[in-house]
This record gives sequence, C-alpha cells and structure tokens, in this order.
Amino acid sequence: MDSVKQLQEERVNYLTQMAQQRTAALPLGGSEIQAIVSQHVRHIERCMSARLESYRQAFTDANQIPTEDDFTTLAAVESPGSAHDSSVRTAMNLGKGRDMKSAFISYSWDDDSHREWVRRLAERLRADGVNVSIDRWATVPGDQLPAFMERAIRDNEFVVIICTPRYKRRSDAREGGVGYEGDIMTAEVMSSQNHRKFIPVLRSGSWPEAAPSWLLGKYYINLTGDPYSERDYGDLVRTLLGIRETAPPLGKPMATIAPRADQGCQPLQANASAEFEDIKITRVIVEDITEPRNDGTPGSALYSIPFALSRTPPTEWRQLFTENWNHPPSFTTAHRPGIVKIYGATVTLDGTTIEEVERYHRDTLQLAVAETNRQYRDWRREQEQRQAREEAMREQHRKRIEDASKRIKFD
Repeated sequence: MDSVKQLQEERVNYLTQMAQQRTAALPLGGSEIQAIVSQHVRHIERCMSARLESYRQAFTDANQIPTEDDFTTLAAVESPGSAHDSSVRTAMNLGKGRDMKSAFISYSWDDDSHREWVRRLAERLRADGVNVSIDRWATVPGDQLPAFMERAIRDNEFVVIICTPRYKRRSDAREGGVGYEGDIMTAEVMSSQNHRKFIPVLRSGSWPEAAPSWLLGKYYINLTGDPYSERDYGDLVRTLLGIRETAPPLGKPMATIAPRADQGCQPLQANASAEFEDIKITRVIVEDITEPRNDGTPGSALYSIPFALSRTPPTEWRQLFTENWNHPPSFTTAHRPGIVKIYGATVTLDGTTIEEVERYHRDTLQLAVAETNRQYRDWRREQEQRQAREEAMREQHRKRIEDASKRIKFD
C-alpha cells in the first residue's frame, strides 16, 4: 500500500505542477521539461511493472506457463497499438530480479551432436523463462575455467546435470572439467544439504550406466530419444520455474466416501457447493487505471478500469461471468458488452470511463457477479449429484455381484 500511495502522490504533484505552470503561462526551460517527462515516465514504468508482476503471479498460482496468445493479449492490454510483446514476455517469464530462476547446465563434450543437443535444450529453456547458462556462452579464450565452474555452480539456483555414460566415467574418475565440477557439486551437497539444487537429466544409456555414483538415488528427468518426452521436459521446466503441482487443500475426514447401501444411509450428497464462498468485487484498482488517448478518434476518450476480486476465480466462473456481463439479466442503454476481461484476480472493463462505472456499470458488475456465483454453485451441484448417482450405481452393481456370487455354489 505504501508504494501505491507513493505513486498517487507523485501523480498528484505532477498534475499540480502542470496546472500551476499553465496558470502562470510561463515558458518552461529544457531541463524543466526533461524533469517532468522523466518523472511521468518513472510513474508509468512502476505501474506497468506492478501490473506485469500481478499477471505473472496469477499464472504461477494457476500452475500455468503463459502461451503465445497470452503474451499477445497482455501486450495489447499494456501497450495498445505498440509492439511491446518482448518486454511483456520478459517480465512474465522472468519476473523481477529477485524472482529470476537461473540454472547452469553441466555436461560432457561427448561429440558434436551431443554438444548441439545441449545448446538446443538451453535455448528452449531460456525461451520458456529459465535463465540458463552453458560454458560456450559464458566463457571466452583466456578465462580461468576452474573459477568459471565454481561461480556457475555456486551462484545459480539450479544445476542441470546431463547424464551420459561418458559423463559418468569422467565424473566418477574425477577427470577433466566434469570431474572438477563433480568435486564442487558433492562438496556443496555435503555442506548445504541442498539436494534439490542439482537436477539430473538422463540423455543416453540406462540410468545405472549414465548416472555418477553420487546421483544414483536421485529422481531424474528422462530426456532420452529424439524427440524426447514433452511431458518430462515440462516436468523439468516447472521444477526450474518453481511451479510444480502442489497438493490440494486437506478436506474433511471421509468427505468423498459414499455410505454403504446396506447401512440404510442416503446416497452421498457432496458438500463442495456449500463450501464455495461467493466471489466479490472488493475495490477499484485506482493505481492501474489507464489514461484516454483523446486524439479525436472514436473511442479515444475511453480507458481501462480494473477491479480487484476477492480471490482468483476458477475457469468455469470466469466463462460464466464473461457471458453474464455480455448478456446481463437487466441493463441500461449505456451498457457496453464485450469490454470485460479477467486476468487472475482482476476484472477489467477495457473501454469505459469512471463516470460510466459510477452511474451504470457498478450495478451491472454486481448483478453479473451475483448471477455468476449462483450459476457456478448450481453447476457444481449438478456435477456433484451426477458423481453421486454414478457412485450409487457402482455400489448397486457391486452389491448385485456380491449377492449373486454368494448364491453360486460349486458342490
């Protein structure tokens, strides 16, 4: 909240200065103009950085990697009519400096084709948001290779170890650069106990043939074959980005187990719909409201206004809400269908004014949210009842089998 207040104060100060200067009708010097422009640019950069970070966090919370369509859409939202896809991609993939995931790839120079495979793997990992480095990109003639290997292993969050039979032989025998890196890695494991920093990847041979002795008991990624498994590659990327699937919330004891039919109990009535809490709009995100173009073209007086939701909604809720906004149960002639967008826990009306929100859209938003909560709860209840019916049918089938099997005698 302090950063938001700071941005608001900077904006107020800037507008106050501009108003005073217009009132006085005094010409500005070059240094004064530059200072005003610099202040406004810093304000815009901070707002965009905050928005991109919120988008990145939303994708992380959902265990999703942004697609090409996501990058294109976000670039259009953040900088309409300009080409900022690369900056959005960088911010979404890498986040702020403290969140950047870095990795070093340790491998043996088996042959030219293997070196080329490692290079392509590193390029793909970088394209997927992991700040990967390899020796051929980071060293030049004259560098101290032992010092480079020490820094690469010490300073990166992860070390990806490409395991082949030749890598195993050189690592176990402590030969060459692979052997030296093996010394550094085993020493760090012993001193820090950070086993998860070192991720083995099987490239060729069987695991016992390719894994150095100190890696044999580790969970490894299998990238053998051409092409290798996309599922296993995705496992590697999610591990490096820190977005692996986590356990769902702990439920109530016996919550999903249907009572036995012979106990005279009613079929299971799932309680998930009762536990669903309504999603609400909590506030206008004032610091992220954009500015109108005001260039005289149709729609140039409109701008985007974001609203914070009480939490990130599920996919089905987002789809229902979009439909309810486009076709609400009741609306005024000022209603604007097709302008609502949802990213993470933010709903944005892209193409309106704060006056329209105050007079018209606030009521329609609340109506759409209430209708969506009701429809989503009904949809969940239908899903749960269907599952309960299917479970009851399975239980009846099992009971018929049990009863029939008791009647069948083999004398």
